[in-house]
Amino acid sequence: MSDDFYDVLGVSRDASEDEIKSAYRKKAAEYHPDVSDEPNAEEKFKQVKKAKEVLTDQEARRAYDQMGHERFEQAEKRGGFDGGAGAGAGGNPFGGAGGDGPFGDIFDQFFGGGNGRRSGARPGRDLQTRLRIDLEDAYHGVEKRMTVNRPEQCDECGGAGHPPDAESRTCSVCNGRGQQTTVQQTPLGRVQQTQTCRECEGTGTVYTASCSVCDGDGQVINETTLTVDVPAGINDGQTLRLEREGAPSESGGPNGDLLVEIAVESHPDFERDGDDLVHRLAVSFPQVVFGDEVEVPTIDGAATFEIPSGTQSGEQFRLQGKGMSRLQRRGHGDLYVYVQVVTPESMNDEQREALQAFAEAGGEEIDVSQGFFEKLKHSL
Repeated sequence: MSDDFYDVLGVSRDASEDEIKSAYRKKAAEYHPDVSDEPNAEEKFKQVKKAKEVLTDQEARRAYDQMGHERFEQAEKRGGFDGGAGAGAGGNPFGGAGGDGPFGDIFDQFFGGGNGRRSGARPGRDLQTRLRIDLEDAYHGVEKRMTVNRPEQCDECGGAGHPPDAESRTCSVCNGRGQQTTVQQTPLGRVQQTQTCRECEGTGTVYTASCSVCDGDGQVINETTLTVDVPAGINDGQTLRLEREGAPSESGGPNGDLLVEIAVESHPDFERDGDDLVHRLAVSFPQVVFGDEVEVPTIDGAATFEIPSGTQSGEQFRLQGKGMSRLQRRGHGDLYVYVQVVTPESMNDEQREALQAFAEAGGEEIDVSQGFFEKLKHSL
């Protein structure tokens, strides 16, 4: 894998942000250490993650394009990263909201100052949703499109919560501090409590008008369609993380993540036990007495195996490698087939006479009160 960030993601140098994010999702699904069998998968995953972080940050990408990969990496080392590559807040290697932090001096050097975002901006909150898939999808892996309703930055006001021409003033309730402190006298003494100012919502500033679209929230609820790459072998209840697909930050930081819980639907033919599958095969009494070649379903198609003569009802047979795909590992689990003898609910005269003759051939009369098959067991 080339070190160049564009080559790492497999995109052109003029790729849009959406194209970069789409390429990242595919590469991340390929190299994520939880699902990949690729050599050095963890290192490759870190590379694609870092490439995405840099190329989706406007200022960082501009620096990268001007400086080239090697000079950018050198500048990164000289600027000093907080905890190494990719260790900035929210997974951003440049710290904070993507332009401040330890690397900010390099942006100042090349572009005459930072990008104006506040340092220490907190990422948006993570969101959760559920995606239902069938057992076949969990076996093969699948790319699913799903629709979610989520908060997004208001386009009308750019997330500010007010029109661009609105006048501002210092909040008179908190005097611009963004916090209010109250002191109460209790039997146990004085109790001091500090809370975010409700008037300015912690900003210290109030505006003469609110955005007519978001009512001053800076966010609106939109319906969005996303693509989820579900890896083969995933189990019911496991969660996939879609980075930066959560709620927007209220302080200029990156979006939160979207956590997708996978719900695997039950299957009419199989029960799942980890990587293994269980199938209950109904057979007739003559089949277990004389033995038979039978066909059983698997997710990849039908398979045949031999039922030995004298097989007991409830006996188990193992079909190696016919179970589920293994998550994080190569190969498949096994398919366990439980043989269940079906007792006929009705018989014609010929069948009844034949069974009676079979029982009598064992040397004893049929005792219905004892149970037909119990009698057979004693007579064989």
